[in-house]
Amino acid sequence: MEPDGARERLAAWLEELGLVEHLAEAGLPTMVRDDQGRAVWTDPGTGAELSDDQVAELDAVLHQEGSDPAHAVPVPLLQIARQARVHDELLTSAWHSYESLARLRGASVERTRFAVHKAAGQHRLLAVTGPAGLMVPDFQLDATGEVRPELVDLLEPLLAAGMDGWKAWAWLTRPAALAAGLVPEQAAASPDPADVDVVRRAAQRLARTVAGTG
Repeated sequence: MEPDGARERLAAWLEELGLVEHLAEAGLPTMVRDDQGRAVWTDPGTGAELSDDQVAELDAVLHQEGSDPAHAVPVPLLQIARQARVHDELLTSAWHSYESLARLRGASVERTRFAVHKAAGQHRLLAVTGPAGLMVPDFQLDATGEVRPELVDLLEPLLAAGMDGWKAWAWLTRPAALAAGLVPEQAAASPDPADVDVVRRAAQRLARTVAGTG
C-alpha cells in the first residue's frame, strides 16, 4: 500500500475505535488532520512528522495484540480509553468539595478540611484530586456527611495498599468481577451476610494485588 494510504488506513482505524485522542497519553505518536483532511502523524519527542518507516512501525506495534494481526486491537490504548470514560463518568456523579461537605455536616470549612485530611490519612475516607480541587465522593457518606460504617472494611485495605483513588472510586461503585459481579459499596450494606463477606474478601484480595503481596 502506498505511504499515504498506510497513514490514512491507520488513522481511520483508530478513529473508528475512538482512540485517536488517547495516543499522547499512551506515549505514542499523535495524529491530527490538516486543512485538506490528510492524516498527519507527529513524533512526540521531536515534533517532526513521522517518516513512512515510522508509520509502518507504529502500525505494527498497534496490531501486535492477539493471534490475528489483521483483526487485532491495541489493548493498552483501549484500556486507557476505558479509564478516561470511567473518569468522566465519575466526575458527573455526586461528590463534595470542602465547602459543600461542611454545609452537609453543619461544620466550618476549616473543621471539615481538617477532618477530611485526618480520615483520609487513616484510610477511612476516599478523597481524590480533580479539576476543581479535592473531591469527596458522595457514595461513601451517610445523610450527615460521615463515612458509612459498613464501608470502612472496604476502604481501609484498598487505600492502605496505595490504590489510586480514581480506580478505588470506580471499583467500589461498579459491578466487580472479584466480587462476583456485585457493586461493592451496595453489597456492603446488604442484609445478606454472604454478600457483605464476598465484597470484604474481594477488597482484601484486590488490596494485596495492588500492594504486590497477593
